[in-house]
Amino acid sequence: MSDESDLSSRRRPRGRKVRTRGQRIRRAVLVTLLVLVVAGGATTYWLYSRLDGNITGVDIDKALGEDRPEKLPTSGQNLLVLGSDSRDGAENKELGGGGAVSGARSDTAMVVHIPEGRSRAVAVSIPRDTLVTRPECTKADGTAVPTANRVMFNSVYSQVGPACVVKTVEKMSGVRIDHYLEINFAGFKDLVDAIGGVTVDVEKPIHDKSSGLDLTAGTHRLDGTQSLAYVRTRHGIGDGSDLGRIGLQQQFLLALLSEVKSQDLLGSPAKSYKVANSATKSLTTDSGLASLTSLAEFARSMNGVDPGSMETIMLPVAYDKVDPNRVVAAQPQAGTLWKAIREDSTIPESAKKSPATGG
Repeated sequence: MSDESDLSSRRRPRGRKVRTRGQRIRRAVLVTLLVLVVAGGATTYWLYSRLDGNITGVDIDKALGEDRPEKLPTSGQNLLVLGSDSRDGAENKELGGGGAVSGARSDTAMVVHIPEGRSRAVAVSIPRDTLVTRPECTKADGTAVPTANRVMFNSVYSQVGPACVVKTVEKMSGVRIDHYLEINFAGFKDLVDAIGGVTVDVEKPIHDKSSGLDLTAGTHRLDGTQSLAYVRTRHGIGDGSDLGRIGLQQQFLLALLSEVKSQDLLGSPAKSYKVANSATKSLTTDSGLASLTSLAEFARSMNGVDPGSMETIMLPVAYDKVDPNRVVAAQPQAGTLWKAIREDSTIPESAKKSPATGG
């Protein structure tokens, strides 16, 4: 895109196609929202520039070097999605009890695998309390951090940074991570509010004094603040561990994607822009996705992925024998799961069963 006229000439014909392909595009992952804005309503360069400038990029490839798993032998893709509980900024500090905690952690972590053909996807959640071996990493300032055993997975982000989280996932799984996407507390809240809330079905009443979440069993329409409490609650469900809330996080992800799919964002450019602005201003990606153009291309490559067919799995874990408040990857289930993803093959049912359930 060399100038405004080039951008405009490319966008007009694409806009006509989007209206005939809207259902397929809305089925793509969350970043498709950016495509809707660019193709459906943003007609001036300053809008594009503002959204494009919102995105923060991290050069994962440079940080990790060559000592990495091989890429998939197929056209499949692996995306690491983190929900960060960063306490940076006034808005983030006000959310989820942030004022009482310093630093930042990867509050939610999912490896999203899109097999060859890109007509389906599977999301593997990694419990934040999982004990892992953190590999030797380098911080953004160049400081070397030695390897460490038995560290909590969610501490890697705060101790070393996002590149080390990617490296840790690659070392524990043998899976090459193609792309990285992170959204923080405030961005999550604003995104839900921008689309007008998300509807969830609550199986059992949730009463969590820590998060303030108080829901009866049944169907509820959650706003941004309630949604944040919903995906973070742990004291109001199961045994109070991180394992119980993973099911809620996965359920909410599918509900969120279905909500986006059901809305006529193409028919409302103003709302499309509001949604995309909320998403991008709190978005951090690998450098390969750190622009609207790159995100749009990635989203278009996944037009056929339907949220309704997305499978959600928790990494099989067992309670740690030394510290029952922590978990470790359960074998051979975890090994079989990662092997299937590495080979872009069907995941056996036996690899989806976790000895520790959080119930």
